[in-house]
Order: sequence, then structure tokens, then C-alpha cells
Amino acid sequence: MEAFERVQAARSKGRPTGTDFINHIFDDFIEMHGDRRFGDDKAIVAGIARLNGMPVTVIALERGHDTKEKLYRNFGSAHPEGYRKALRQMKLAEKFHRPVVCFVDTAGAFCGIAAEERGQGEAIAENLSEMMTLKTPIISVFIGEGGSGGAIGLAVADEVWMLENALYSVISPEGCASILWKDSSKVKEAASCLRMTAEDLLQLGVIERVIPEGHNQFEEVYQGLKTDLYEKLSQNAKLPIQQLLENRYNRFRRMGAGNG
Repeated sequence: MEAFERVQAARSKGRPTGTDFINHIFDDFIEMHGDRRFGDDKAIVAGIARLNGMPVTVIALERGHDTKEKLYRNFGSAHPEGYRKALRQMKLAEKFHRPVVCFVDTAGAFCGIAAEERGQGEAIAENLSEMMTLKTPIISVFIGEGGSGGAIGLAVADEVWMLENALYSVISPEGCASILWKDSSKVKEAASCLRMTAEDLLQLGVIERVIPEGHNQFEEVYQGLKTDLYEKLSQNAKLPIQQLLENRYNRFRRMGAGNG
């Protein structure tokens, strides 16, 4: 499948969103609200749950399913308070020794004036800094689009996994085509040049695992993720904290080195 076909698949109508993954993989999910600074961003769903009996913190960028819900969720584009809500839950997870699972699906962080006034860049930067030294296991799973800082704000993790039709890129192919060629019709070429697919990113060492989707058989994806997340988080939870943090740091130091 060509890169732009992956883009279309990641954006396809009816594709499961973050809350679908939460509802099918975890038990007893309790959503937490607000950042204790400004408000509750509906584009990020965060709370505590159980994974095969293991207490975990779960955070998801949520796009919504129909038009009404997409508007309510701001199409998955979070404001600063969303990233601060996510960080608040991560720090609580650290305090109570709960592993963290993040689900990423966003075209990018919200770039409106209000978001900039409330410190969008600072909020994402704080997440990057705090996640790098968070003293508890973290795994991030890309389930759809992963756009720019909006995605990486939840992707500083021990491992990053991607569904085979998910994307992870500094910019959308449409934006890239407009900047490089001043021609939106070059979107297919841009998608290929960006190397934004799961296969490309695995080769580059940006991610650790590609999760097959089959023929939209997401029940199998849910069950596979439930097993694999439990096994990996259990394994990482047994590591000494200093070793966990060193592994996370070294993961980013190795990224892209010696890969084409």
C-alpha cells in the first residue's frame, strides 16, 4: 500500500477512536477531568483503569465519531489544558506506581489564538520534559493520525507502537506539499517523502512495533493489544527505576542512527 493510501486509511470514516480502544481493552475505566488551571479539554480523555487486573493510567486523544461528537472533541486537536490534564494524570500515575498507556490520534495540537495565549507550546514542551523522567513505565500507541507536536506531546515513552495504517509526521502531506511545491496536488509525493508510515518509522528506529490491522478486524487488534500491553508493562514495571529511565533516554539517543 502506498503512503497516501495509508493516509486515507488513517482518516477513514468509521475507524475506531481513542475511546473505542479504552472501552475494548481496559476494565473499570474512570475518567478524570480538568487541569486545575483553566478547564477540561474534551479532546483528551484521561483516567484510571485496570488491564488484566493491573491498575493503569490511560490517556487518549479523542477525535469523535459523528459530526456532533467531532465538534465536541474539537476533532482531536487539544488545547494547552488538555496536555496539562494529561500531565496531571501522568504525575499521579508516578505517585501511585501505575504504568501509563497513551493512545495518539490527532492531526495536530489546536493552533488557534486562544491556545497560543494559554501557552500551547509551553504545555507540550513541559510534557516532553516530564515524560522523559517520569518514574513509571509508559507505552504510546498510534491508532490513527499522529501530527507534529500534538502527537509527540503524548509520545515520549519507553516504546511507541503503531497500527499498520497509522501515521506519525512533523506535518500533514497537504501542508508539506503546499510548503515545498506550492502545489496541493503534490500530496501523494509529499506523503511518500515524509516517510510517515509505520513501516518507514520502524525502519528508522522511531517506533518499536507495527500492529497488523487485517481487514479492519479491530476485535483482534484489541485483544492483541490487551495481551501485549499487559506483558510489556509488567516486564518494565520490574525494572529498577534508574534502568527504566536510562532505557528511555537511550531510545531517543539511538533514534534514526544508522538507518536509511
